Amino acid sequence: MEFIPLEIPEVFLIKPRVFEDERGYFFESFNAQKFKQGAGFLPNFVQDNESKSTYGVLRGLHFQRPPFAQAKLVRVTEGRVLDVAVDIREGSPTFGQYVSAELSAENKHQLYIPRGFAHGFVVLSETAVFNYKCDNLYSKESEGSLIYNDKQVAINWGLDESKFIVSAKDKEAPTLEHLVPFKTL
Repeated sequence: MEFIPLEIPEVFLIKPRVFEDERGYFFESFNAQKFKQGAGFLPNFVQDNESKSTYGVLRGLHFQRPPFAQAKLVRVTEGRVLDVAVDIREGSPTFGQYVSAELSAENKHQLYIPRGFAHGFVVLSETAVFNYKCDNLYSKESEGSLIYNDKQVAINWGLDESKFIVSAKDKEAPTLEHLVPFKTL
């Protein structure tokens, strides 16, 4: 596994080593020892989630506040998405900045998103199956969101906004200016 820090170094792309032959392929999607070697720490994942979405569906930007804050390890097992993480940590030198990566069943890349980041994705293929590991359990009372089209963050989603399919809840999320920053412990 190759661990590649992105422009915000706490977020990194993971490229697995894929073994392919005439029968198909094999790769490790998670290995605790290799994760610790590559990242320098080992999250304790306690929950796995999966969603299926159609072209243009934009989910996010979501996060959980302490004490239920979550780090995530995300990947796509069918289709293709643009995955985005926005730094919302109070006092962070990269507060309000984002990083993005294309994740697909074909490239098998994964993105690690630490606590203190709002996370979302948009589907670029006909359908996409999105999988993620979380290091803390979900709590409805702790959920938060940031509006996906915040002018200050200015995310380039790679699609015309007229193509987006967004939930009513995500359309009502606050802007960065009105968001209570994420307090790190």
